[in-house]
Amino acid sequence: MMRKITIVDVAREAGVSISTVSRVINQNTPVAAETAQRVWEVIERLQFNPNAAARKLASKRTNTIGLIVPMIGGTFFPLMFSGIERGVYEGGFELLVYVSPCHPVPNRPLTPPIGPQNTDGLIVFTEGMSDEDLSALHAKGFPLVLLHRSSPRECEIPYVTVENRLGTEQLIDHLIEVHGYTQIGFLRGPAGNEDSYEREQGFRASLQKHGIEPDETFFGVGNFHPETAAEAVRLILSSGKRPQAIFTGDDASAAAVMKTLIEMGISIPDDIAIVGFDDDFLAPYLPVPLTTVHSPIEEAGYRAARLLIQQIRGEKVESLVLPTHLVIRRSCGCIASHST
Repeated sequence: MMRKITIVDVAREAGVSISTVSRVINQNTPVAAETAQRVWEVIERLQFNPNAAARKLASKRTNTIGLIVPMIGGTFFPLMFSGIERGVYEGGFELLVYVSPCHPVPNRPLTPPIGPQNTDGLIVFTEGMSDEDLSALHAKGFPLVLLHRSSPRECEIPYVTVENRLGTEQLIDHLIEVHGYTQIGFLRGPAGNEDSYEREQGFRASLQKHGIEPDETFFGVGNFHPETAAEAVRLILSSGKRPQAIFTGDDASAAAVMKTLIEMGISIPDDIAIVGFDDDFLAPYLPVPLTTVHSPIEEAGYRAARLLIQQIRGEKVESLVLPTHLVIRRSCGCIASHST
């Protein structure tokens, strides 16, 4: 049997030290170009296959990026994952995903099982990790990027989010200025969720701008969850009052609300207009095509991955707020579809 080629053989053949071969393979310390080329030529000629795990250990790098999310499901996450995966793999990294429970789970560790021990950096989506844990990792210099949330006050962690407030304000402006709606319902997202907070600020800003007092009986909690949103609308309608339009918080909730209203014999948009936020891939194909705000979900995921890789490589990075825009379809009462 042929003897296995080792790093010692490569060093001897190239006329360099073992540590020089290691530096060339791991690319963690500069080596003269001529020397590096000679080493690579010997590696190829001898067909030396350095152990990947040993290289990672030697360089203290895992070549893995971690993603922490509080849940997986619906129509939003496939788009977000697609963007993150593209950014991660373009950078030559692998992706490790951890689903952080939204509620306490018996015997589940409080500290996420992914971090410095098995990744080179983390993307944290919304409330996937507590402010305390984020601050502790940041203080250690561990690369972090937040997705769809801003940094805790005590530290400056780069983040990627979208223009929630302006996008929602423009959507409600359209309902008021084009269709004359003054009684508009609003479904909140999860408590503490920044996207939901900013969307509510945009909603209220539009009403105030047009001199309309918000009617709290038309407010409900949808939690960005279809079944919860549908139940919230049933509760609003049970009061006997009917809004002219409902902002459902997100497109998945809009789909559930639309289905519920149709089952109740309520016509969309003739009786109640429905609008959402995200412009996910189902929005144009709902029973009544959905007027919504286009959010660059996939692009945000991609940018988050690229920002993290830049950090890992020691480059300077800045937070990003990506623009949104209004997409007009039939569910608001318009006939022709277009974007603004």
